[in-house]
Amino acid sequence: MPAIPLSGLRSHLAGPVAAHSLAAFRILFGALLVWDFYRFIAHERLWRYWAEPEFHFSYPGFAWVSVPSEPWLQIAWAGVGLSALLVTLGLFYRAAILVLTVLFSWFFLMDAAEYLNHFYLVILYSLLLCVLPAARFWSLDSVIRRRLFGPQSQTVPRAAVSILRLQTEIMLIFAGLVKLTPDWLAGEPLGMWMRERVAGSWLEPVMAQDAIIILVCWLVIALHVLGAPLLLWSRTRLAVFLVYCIFHIGNAWSFNIGIFPWLTIAATTIFFAPDWPLQLWARLRGHAATQPQTTAAPGKPLPALILCAMALWVGVQIALPLRGIAFASEVRWSGEGHRLSWRMRIYDRSAEGHFIVTDHRSGEVWEVNPDDYLTPRQTDKMMVRADLVHQFAALWQARGHSVSVQAEICKSFNGRPCQAFVDPRVDLTQVTVDTFGSDSWIMPLELPVRGIADNRHAAGM
Repeated sequence: MPAIPLSGLRSHLAGPVAAHSLAAFRILFGALLVWDFYRFIAHERLWRYWAEPEFHFSYPGFAWVSVPSEPWLQIAWAGVGLSALLVTLGLFYRAAILVLTVLFSWFFLMDAAEYLNHFYLVILYSLLLCVLPAARFWSLDSVIRRRLFGPQSQTVPRAAVSILRLQTEIMLIFAGLVKLTPDWLAGEPLGMWMRERVAGSWLEPVMAQDAIIILVCWLVIALHVLGAPLLLWSRTRLAVFLVYCIFHIGNAWSFNIGIFPWLTIAATTIFFAPDWPLQLWARLRGHAATQPQTTAAPGKPLPALILCAMALWVGVQIALPLRGIAFASEVRWSGEGHRLSWRMRIYDRSAEGHFIVTDHRSGEVWEVNPDDYLTPRQTDKMMVRADLVHQFAALWQARGHSVSVQAEICKSFNGRPCQAFVDPRVDLTQVTVDTFGSDSWIMPLELPVRGIADNRHAAGM
């Protein structure tokens, strides 16, 4: 009996649907990466992120990924831009998307201090596009095939659209779930950010009201946790999409978060009917939409191997954000389980401090200021992330010194008074970072809740 619904699912996912929405996704995705390629050059981010630093932090298991010397760094980035353009045009698509995925992933892995959720999202979409027939329509490849072999199918398997929808749903829902924290529900850190952003504008009196900030925080959660599933329902899809557009445009105006708002808007279009570009164009012209042409007959059920691969992909994407539940520490403070979990714009963190290095042979003790070895950008990121603190401390031992290293770091989190972040008594060269659990050398968060009213009272407002 269980084989019957599974067989039905395989047939459903193998069914042909219009290729237009997948083609539109490919074009928007590639175009946004071309834009990001230009932004990195125009704002000298290639230099600041990877060329300027002398030391780069690594991800667990990826210490072998190195930063190429100049001009190879610039050549590699040019490869990102060129391959993104080819993906947009749909020219030499299979080679282009593979090159884009490899190069972009390499840049992502060069320095763990530069982790961004939208970099991770780009890699996920790129990996999926490597195996999807996204250049079957509206591509130069399809034009060439049509001239050589005649009319081509304008359909793709439903599974190609479904996997992109599932990936986007997971990202959107978890972006709301991770905000179910005491601070966010009490208005922080959004209150600090918004009041700083609107200072001197007509919005300042509005955002001065604690109740409005808290209401906005709750509405953001509802938009993700409730709104994302409503994208799957045709009756509510357009309304939710328009709200998402307003939300992401507001994010782009309020925060410096690169292409993420626009990438999310582009990805959300995949929830519309597979032929939505055709329908939209017909409506703009005042004509009835025509059905997409197809030369493909209904095919066999989706191969079981592909269905298993889809299930594995979705399972991993759900498990990664949930792994923080298994940690005994306060994840939002410790940072354990932060990456790959869609914890976006829910922290305001700053820290200052230094390291104490003791030479075991000579007994000499000296103080290390991270700014003497890292760029200011790297220092700011390292001081608030425990695993990067540990990597910096291990740097001295890696250079052949017989030393012990303690860190005296005071960290402020979402407006809280500064408190010790890592245990200053612990020799960081003698402890490890637990990838799947909590690290005892991270100090516990002293104040469990810090809301907008607390920060206002502390500021004497």
